[in-house]
Amino acid sequence: MRMERVSGLLSWTLSRVLRLSGLSEPGAARQPRIMEEKALEVYDLIRTIRDPEKPNTLEELEVVTESCVQVQELDEEDYLVVIRFTPTVPHCSLATLIGLCLRVKLQRCLPFKHKLEIYISEGTHSTEEDINKQINDKERVAAAMENPSLREIVEQCVLEPD
Repeated sequence: MRMERVSGLLSWTLSRVLRLSGLSEPGAARQPRIMEEKALEVYDLIRTIRDPEKPNTLEELEVVTESCVQVQELDEEDYLVVIRFTPTVPHCSLATLIGLCLRVKLQRCLPFKHKLEIYISEGTHSTEEDINKQINDKERVAAAMENPSLREIVEQCVLEPD
């Protein structure tokens, strides 16, 4: 089990280094590369979030993947980050909590100015429309984070592994 993890981490690191090594492109050709780098930066932050029920990360459960993150430039210093995550089952009762964890982690850790939109991947949850509204509503998010027990669960999920 431990060797599989080391192998997976090594493979991921190698693929990331290879992707990021093409920085010598001129001007406008670099723009897609910069957006890809920012998307990888976002993915790197969210992949280690723990599932609220299981001892696994969202990456291990394939709730988030590199392809679920998109970054678009809004202006010179502001970006739109869009995440589409996939709950493990269509009736996942913790999908809203997972969305909240994604939002909290990125609001705290993203080093660039951004607007954040988080959605459940289309067709992957029975109440995706309602959940999408909840996790993108600032007032609902703020109210949820005022609940001490909910806040503690989120803190445990977003805590960086040792």
